[in-house]
Amino acid sequence: MSDLIVHQYDMSPFSEKVRAMLGYAQLPWQAVTTRQMPPRPHLDEVLVGGYRKIPVAQQGADVFCDSRVISAEIARLSEKPLLALENCSAEINDFVQRTDLDVFFACILSANSKALARKAWASSSLADLLKLLWDRAKMGRTASVSVVGPRQARPMVEAHLQQIEAMLKDDFLFGAVPTNADFAAYHGLWFIRDLAERSFVAKYPRVMAWLDRIKAFGHGMRRDIGIEGSIQIARDARPRAIADCDRQDARIGSLVSVAPSDYGQKPTVGTLVGASAHRWVIAREHPQVGVVHVHFPVPGFSLQKAP
Repeated sequence: MSDLIVHQYDMSPFSEKVRAMLGYAQLPWQAVTTRQMPPRPHLDEVLVGGYRKIPVAQQGADVFCDSRVISAEIARLSEKPLLALENCSAEINDFVQRTDLDVFFACILSANSKALARKAWASSSLADLLKLLWDRAKMGRTASVSVVGPRQARPMVEAHLQQIEAMLKDDFLFGAVPTNADFAAYHGLWFIRDLAERSFVAKYPRVMAWLDRIKAFGHGMRRDIGIEGSIQIARDARPRAIADCDRQDARIGSLVSVAPSDYGQKPTVGTLVGASAHRWVIAREHPQVGVVHVHFPVPGFSLQKAP
């Protein structure tokens, strides 16, 4: 079984969420550093067929879109079931849903600083930064969810910090061991405290200690490879088998379109080959890799029959 490959970039908060999980799980993995926005021809066109968010993970000829599915794969590989949201309580799922959407955007808007600007300048050209700002603005205008405004962002983050400070009766948010909720809350605050170097998080000592505990997990056993290496791995592999219980949907075998239902709603088209309560799997074929299976979570995504 090949290591998990993660297509990511270093300043990506959701990539940091996955990297921190890999650190906690102490899994070996391979990193493909990609651009902050499309076009990413090998990833977008060859492997995922349209889906535009980062990170994307890969194992052989199976490709995993959205951190929810990636978390489930890390949980499976590491035998740490509470990293997968489907194994967590309704309370944890509700916390993660709000944290990964409303609170996350509030964190991003609250992270403006000279330190963040300096790091962005160091990692991108002026032209790429301007393109990134235009891309994110356009994505926001087409989103189907309301994003908190700049004036409301900081109060929302402060309320979130107060909530976490009160929750931390133990080492982690919901007890003595981490769950998906810890990493969902970590990456937005990592962006504020560690990347933007904003100091207001320091008012919350339990939060600071908890952030340090997550950070201490590290990023696991990372090895960097190029996109050509990940394409070769997909080409040399076959998608894993789909269980019979995940092939009972009446739409199995149909050409379908899957897209996020919140923002970045670019669809991926392929043949539905797997469907469960938590995941859709579609098969795609490209000359550079042959057949790949692309996995999407059911929550937060929409599936329609392709025209």
